[in-house]
Amino acid sequence: MQSSTDLRSLLNRIDHRGYPAYKDTKGMYQFPGYVLSIDHVQGDPFAAPSKVSVRVSGKTAGFPQELYKEDHQRIALQDELTRQFGRKAEQFAFKAKGSGKSGLISVSRCGQEVLERTACTLDGRTGDVILRMEIGFPANGRTINARELEKILFEFVPECVKGSLFYKNMDAKRLRSIIDLAEDQHYIREKLPEMGLCAFVADGSILPRESGISPRPMRGGVKFQSPKELTVEMDLPHRGKITGMGIRKGITLIVGGGYHGKSTLLKALELGVYDHIAGDGREYVITDNTAMKIRAEDGRSIQKTDISMFINDLPNGKDTVGFCTEDASGSTSQAANVIESIEAGTSLLLIDEDTSATNFMIRDELMQRVIHRNMEPITPFIERIRELYEEYGISTVIVAGSSGAYFHIADSIIQMDRYVPKDITAYAKKEADSFPMISVPEEPAVQPDFKRCPRPGAAFKGNDRIKMKTMGREAVMINKETIDLRYVEQITDSEQVTALGYCMRYAQRHILDGRKDLRQVVDELERVMQKGSLAALCENASGVSCMAMPRRQEIFACFNRYRGLKI
Repeated sequence: MQSSTDLRSLLNRIDHRGYPAYKDTKGMYQFPGYVLSIDHVQGDPFAAPSKVSVRVSGKTAGFPQELYKEDHQRIALQDELTRQFGRKAEQFAFKAKGSGKSGLISVSRCGQEVLERTACTLDGRTGDVILRMEIGFPANGRTINARELEKILFEFVPECVKGSLFYKNMDAKRLRSIIDLAEDQHYIREKLPEMGLCAFVADGSILPRESGISPRPMRGGVKFQSPKELTVEMDLPHRGKITGMGIRKGITLIVGGGYHGKSTLLKALELGVYDHIAGDGREYVITDNTAMKIRAEDGRSIQKTDISMFINDLPNGKDTVGFCTEDASGSTSQAANVIESIEAGTSLLLIDEDTSATNFMIRDELMQRVIHRNMEPITPFIERIRELYEEYGISTVIVAGSSGAYFHIADSIIQMDRYVPKDITAYAKKEADSFPMISVPEEPAVQPDFKRCPRPGAAFKGNDRIKMKTMGREAVMINKETIDLRYVEQITDSEQVTALGYCMRYAQRHILDGRKDLRQVVDELERVMQKGSLAALCENASGVSCMAMPRRQEIFACFNRYRGLKI
């Protein structure tokens, strides 16, 4: 390892030379209190920024072990350190001048959710902290401006490290409150199954967002208040007693007029699979970790998925036990989404009537009489929903605004009235008695077959260069194949999409063998990430990419939408 003095001398030597001379800086340098590592150097000032990391030993960082001894504490602490470093870095970004990306200092931009990221990792045993950032190495045209880089590496970065990675320089009370919140959120998650709940929404939560494109809470938004019939109380380790609406396992229907908050509540439940930062308004909206939001997804590919629980006896004789298509309809895509969610291990389905295929969700009594069951290949969701709960332990929360058929089978019915929830179960059941109830199949569905064994693709063999490009939260491109993730609605950060791309690449290179089924493949990926963290997915020498941890459910969703996958 070289010293910071060596780096300064090197910068003096390469000043005013051609930009490729910056490659000589790659390596590790000992600075006072930390090690600076230049992991990857950009090819020119207009290319993707250089990757730089900082390692602070646990003894020097000095964070008390009680702040990170459990995973949920460690992730919350890492998240806060990333945010702190980002705020510091913003003060210095582009203060070093030059062309292209010269002077950029950036770290992962965290949203409202608390995610495990490669941007900052803290070793649970030693307390060592690694912070990864991107820096635009300065140049005038394509000529090195080493004086400006010296300013970044010897003035700006040390100031950021000092203010965000050393416990002695941080607000200890604030850090403690962040860890306390993480412990309270974890406590609620642990209590949900014990209390027979699949979700919890605390009284006082602010569910509406600032706008359709802003995740921040709406100023003056209506505070959530649970109906007394659904109110539960919990005694949290730090906040103490808290009350809120407990959504019980089973079938829950959310109804109400347009713009009264039905979809807002469902959206909060969707993202309740993640912890949220203090001040978000949804800190104590906690949902079963495995919950899956499903919808119709016209045009998606389906590869050998057993959708026979819902679709059978197609007129063209097409197999529905190993159903394949490159252009699914609304009903077949939603059927596949349900089955694939079961395969991924979900215990809770979240569905909005507005984004569902009508013929998949329901066939009313009149339609059943006119078009007899043996003439209709689709068994609608309403006829299987009770079976999903009783046979598979999968609860369902449905937002409905136009069809009352689900009143008959729902266990709980919540009406949203100007963002205020009301329990109308008894009233709705009484009114439903005046209407005919739909008939259900006499025989239960055959359990879906999940023996789908993906094979490695030819493009991934050997040491061929594999190009990946993340397109926000919507897609990842691997070589020339785009995996469309627009309708995987619980992806909340583009860095999760990057991680999904690396999951695909790693699995193709090391796991897929044509013998392991998809569940075994995902199990193996999770073991790799748990053993070596997210960074283990990166196998090149050009530094670790910015990634955020995806859930098991999103890994399955990515595999299922990858048209290049061979099963």
